[in-house]
Amino acid sequence: MRILVLEDDAVLLDGLKVGLGLSGFTVDTVSTVADAIEALASDRFDAVVLDRMLPDGCGLEVLSRMRGKGDRTPVLLLTAKDEIADRIDGLDAGADDYLGKPFDLDEVAARLRAITRRAEGRARPVLECGDIVLDLAGMTVRKGGDSMALSRREFSILQALMENPAMIHSKHALEQRLYGWQEEVESNTVEVHVHKLRAKLGASIIETVRGVGYRMGRLL
Repeated sequence: MRILVLEDDAVLLDGLKVGLGLSGFTVDTVSTVADAIEALASDRFDAVVLDRMLPDGCGLEVLSRMRGKGDRTPVLLLTAKDEIADRIDGLDAGADDYLGKPFDLDEVAARLRAITRRAEGRARPVLECGDIVLDLAGMTVRKGGDSMALSRREFSILQALMENPAMIHSKHALEQRLYGWQEEVESNTVEVHVHKLRAKLGASIIETVRGVGYRMGRLL
C-alpha cells in the first residue's frame, strides 16, 4: 500500500517513514502544502496522512482541494491541535479519521488499514481468494491453512492483486505500489516477485496477460 505523508517536523517525518515502512507501507513524504498538492497531482496513493499546521499553510487546504476535485483517497489527519472543535472541523472537511499528537506508530498503521478497508467496502481486515487468506494487520499469508513466508514486496504485489482479483494490473501500477520516489526500480523487479509468488503459492496463482499485466489466476 502506497501512502503520502505531509509533516513538517523532520524527526517525526522520518519516524513515520521508517515505522510505517516496517508495517508494510510504501511511504512518500513531503513537508509543505505546495509539495503535497504537486505530489497528489502527479501520483496515485492508497491513503494520505496530513499534518494540520504547516509552514506554508494548513493540511486542511490539501484536503479541501482533494475533495473539491472528487478525490476520495482516504485521509488521516495528524495534529497537535486535538480539541473537539478541531476534530469536528477536520472530519467535516472530508477527513476519514483524526489522530492527535503524540501518537503510537502501530495505531497510525492500524487506522490507515481501517480507513482504506472502509473505502474499499470491506468489513474484515483480511483478503480471501480461493484457499489463500491474506491478513493485512499481521502481514501473514495462509494457503490451505498453512502459513507461507513472503517478503514485504511479495506481500504488496499479492495484496494489490487480491484487492481486485478480476482486474488486470499493469507492471507500472505494481511498481508504484512497491517503490517510493527515492527508491530505484529495477527493470525486472515485478517479474522476479511474481515468479517467487508462483514458486511459493502455485504456478496458477497469478495469470500473465501478455502485453498488459497480471491478475489473480482464474482457477481460484
